[in-house]
Amino acid sequence: MSRSVCAARVQAGFTLIEIMVVVAIVAIAAALISLALPDRDRSRLDEEGMRLSALLESARAEARASGLAVRWAPAAVDASDGANFRFSGLPPGSELPTRWLDAAVSAEVVGAAAVLLGPEPVLPAQRIVLRLNERRLVLASDGLGPFAPLDEGQSASGDKS
Repeated sequence: MSRSVCAARVQAGFTLIEIMVVVAIVAIAAALISLALPDRDRSRLDEEGMRLSALLESARAEARASGLAVRWAPAAVDASDGANFRFSGLPPGSELPTRWLDAAVSAEVVGAAAVLLGPEPVLPAQRIVLRLNERRLVLASDGLGPFAPLDEGQSASGDKS
């Protein structure tokens, strides 16, 4: 009888190998889940970039249709009206948004104070850098096409550097 009691005590519990296998499976599952979760800042910045690109194209079309020189520029940080950016030169009655969806987004026009949107059909190549925390997104136009996000290492004309 003592032998069966001893055997029963040995079988009660998990071996070290079994515990290590379970821990490894849990670690792999946690790693896969963390990789599958979207980066909130990246997705928010992508959303802001798509929205700004659409706004710039809308203002560009308005500039061509009206024959007016339209510009887009980031607003000063301490703007009294709370605007984050401004469109200047739009015809009366053409109101476009002036605020980011996320207040932490900032923008910088590369090499100029503002982006020229028209009325000429061919414009100079232009870039805008959007930032949200440590994330960065570059929107660029070659002057003919719409503003679009650039991949890292890509020039404004779309050629790989």
